[in-house]
Amino acid sequence: MTASRNRTITLTAEERNELQKALIKPSQLRQDELPLDKIIWGDTIQALQILPDEFADLVILDPPYNRTKQFGTLTFKSRHAKDYENYLDSWLPLVCQKLKPTGSLYLCGDWKCTALLQNALEKCQMHIINRITWQRDKGRGSAKNWKNNMEDIWFAVKDPQHYYFNADAVMMKRKVLAPYRNNGKPKDWQKTTEGNFRMTFPSNFWDDISIPFWSMPENTEHPTQKPEKLFAKLILASSKEGDLVFDPFIGSGTTAVVAQKLTRHFCGIDQDKEYCLLAQKRLRMATENSEIQGYKDGVFWERNTLYTHKER
Repeated sequence: MTASRNRTITLTAEERNELQKALIKPSQLRQDELPLDKIIWGDTIQALQILPDEFADLVILDPPYNRTKQFGTLTFKSRHAKDYENYLDSWLPLVCQKLKPTGSLYLCGDWKCTALLQNALEKCQMHIINRITWQRDKGRGSAKNWKNNMEDIWFAVKDPQHYYFNADAVMMKRKVLAPYRNNGKPKDWQKTTEGNFRMTFPSNFWDDISIPFWSMPENTEHPTQKPEKLFAKLILASSKEGDLVFDPFIGSGTTAVVAQKLTRHFCGIDQDKEYCLLAQKRLRMATENSEIQGYKDGVFWERNTLYTHKER
């Protein structure tokens, strides 16, 4: 029996029939035609071979990690490091071709495959700017190993002299636990009715992310769904309003949904029909509610510190 507070997004048969009309297949693409604000249901490599080059201002990549995992009707199997490297080489060069000369690319991974991701990017002549490490707030423990509680996101560009980055758009609002005063006045922090806070610039370690779970309105049954807040940081920092964000492993649609909420364009691809339909439903829901958990009034809040009248 489903809990009364369970807000996991699901699909009815009627919704599947209706939402499918919005999807396009690679066979429906025309050579060099850009499917703006569309989800492509089909093989990623096949679609990449048809899509025009240098169309994306920002690319966000969340491919299967080198672990055995069931994704809907498809299973990705863990493999030898060399075989996973060959897997990356089969599509990453094609993806990089879709990025504008001044664009940015973010590639997600975990400890098991992160070194291979770095090597794959360098083979594509991409310049690595940084590696973001973000803390997962849940995960299985182990009696014989350290709990796997971190993931990486590689930040790379084509031209290290010419790329867009807006640090002001991703400022963090942090609680001040030991407020310092200068002549009796707050120094580098603000006293508010909600508490004492300091605005800080973003670093490459993020400990404010909540993984979607059953009571969150963005949650789906996708096994590796990324939080909207996580991708909101990437989109706000590395794109402008009206830019196009491309995700060739769109899954349940987080990249597309966040891009739409932040007034960017999007294009995404996924092989699993159910996930594509979930992405379409989430896009429809986003037209009615553009809120992003943990992001309010142009500021990112620390986890569990966002205070609104609704929460009183």
